[in-house]
Amino acid sequence: MDTYSLIPSIKNISHHTSGNFFLIAGPCAIESEKMAMEIAEKIKKITYDLQIPFVFKGSYKKANRSSIQSFTGIGDEIALKILRKVAETFDLPVTTDIHTDEEAAVAAAYVDILQIPAFLCRQTSLIKAAAETGKIVNIKKGQFMSADSMIHAVQKVRDCHNEKVMLTERGTTFGYQDLVVDFRGIPVMRSFGVPVIMDCTHSLQQPNQPSGVTGGKPGLISTIAKAAIAVGVDGIFIETHSNPSEAKSDAANMLPLINLESLLTDLVNIRQVIKS
Repeated sequence: MDTYSLIPSIKNISHHTSGNFFLIAGPCAIESEKMAMEIAEKIKKITYDLQIPFVFKGSYKKANRSSIQSFTGIGDEIALKILRKVAETFDLPVTTDIHTDEEAAVAAAYVDILQIPAFLCRQTSLIKAAAETGKIVNIKKGQFMSADSMIHAVQKVRDCHNEKVMLTERGTTFGYQDLVVDFRGIPVMRSFGVPVIMDCTHSLQQPNQPSGVTGGKPGLISTIAKAAIAVGVDGIFIETHSNPSEAKSDAANMLPLINLESLLTDLVNIRQVIKS
């Protein structure tokens, strides 16, 4: 499927003819309007200069947490309105994740893409609710799922008369607190006729640490991203923050925003070699 026809807001970007991958990026969670606007503005400039279509991402609420004391959000409506402001201010498509059937219609009023979390990729009623909004549905492959089995998640969206579906690879559980990416899954899922995205940050998560705070290996983000581009992924997903150590969610896992431009430059160069 042509990603640029799938996401009209991306199609209108003059640089889409460059043949680049697209980028879904932003902070793990919406912490404030100021933070979201600053990150979106910086990423838009970087991606415009590099001719990379860009979708801004931010969770308006965090439902899957290691601890009951963990940050869950600044308020649903407040955060959703911030996402909409980002979209309108910078002329960008925006995305957020949803966790219940009821959240689908609520979030769809503010965002362009509804993201189904990996742990919920088999939740039929949630996928159905998302598909019935008519929005693009991005389903993350569960850590417990094979690439081949994700055809069933895709079909659930299509059975709701919605062809706007994407899949995101984010690794497979290996042991108890680690994930491994099997890059063979990317061409498998692309064969379903949908865009496939590589989640370069969550695939390096180390959840359920003794401290109760999720860990990660952000030093390997570039390794995952480069390998994904080399095997022909359509999009890259990266959570990034101006100061990850102070982030209220996934602090150990995000790419420092200052490092984003150099990584994306490398990825564009790899993409050009692959296309030549």
